[in-house]
Amino acid sequence: MLRTAILAALCVFVCFGGNWLWGQTMIERPLVVGLVAGIIFGDVRTGVMMGAALEAIFMGAVDIGGALSAEPVTATVLATTFAITLNVNQKAALALAVPIGVFAAFISMFLKNVVMNVFAPAVDKVAEKDDAKALTRLHFTMWFLNYFVFSLVTFFSVLAGAKPVQALVDRIPANLMAGLSATGGLLPAVGFAILMRMLWSKQLSPFYFLGFILTAYMKLPSVAVAAVGLVIVIVQWLRDKQVMDLQNKEKKLATEPQSKASNESKSSSAEQEEEDFFK
Repeated sequence: MLRTAILAALCVFVCFGGNWLWGQTMIERPLVVGLVAGIIFGDVRTGVMMGAALEAIFMGAVDIGGALSAEPVTATVLATTFAITLNVNQKAALALAVPIGVFAAFISMFLKNVVMNVFAPAVDKVAEKDDAKALTRLHFTMWFLNYFVFSLVTFFSVLAGAKPVQALVDRIPANLMAGLSATGGLLPAVGFAILMRMLWSKQLSPFYFLGFILTAYMKLPSVAVAAVGLVIVIVQWLRDKQVMDLQNKEKKLATEPQSKASNESKSSSAEQEEEDFFK
């Protein structure tokens, strides 16, 4: 179990810390984290399935300023670890991932809003001296400490929490496990509902109902629905481009007489100045 805890901590450090090492590379998204965890633990299929399900759950979670709704990396790694190494039901692991993500968000806010503020005077002091090398060293030191703490949280959670979780899973009645599984199956729908509430508009509503009809009544797979959406996007883009070209052409035709009149005025003015000069 020590090896499992180390690998889980390494997965968190690589995906969470690496996401902000060269800007936001989006490798902290559950879909990528689940894939990486699946590769590390030797079950890519389960990792991708867990990552895709958790991506749907956390897709609508928006972080505003220093307030975080959930921290998906730790949640994805722990849920995937439990599902692969402890053979926990995947839907039950999804149900466990949500409170883990919320708890990890509190840790993240504490680190960023409290602990990292300790380094603020040092950053100001180095910036006043215009010492770029010292500022770089300080930056990477804070980066390492922040994500190393998250790795430690994951490490001890797997190391100390694996046996209690296994014991808890073994003692869960079949009907309660069925309830957790059902809850885990509903959570992706909740994530999509949160996202749809943010993006909903009257202009986009026909496309939503079109996708619903294609999926619910025509039984098309998601790949086919995505292909239909791509065709609609291309047709809409060509139409918008045609309208913009017509508008630009009309503007050009409208400005040509003015430009011509302006050029004639400048020409006549130049001729008048020349005649006045020779007079």
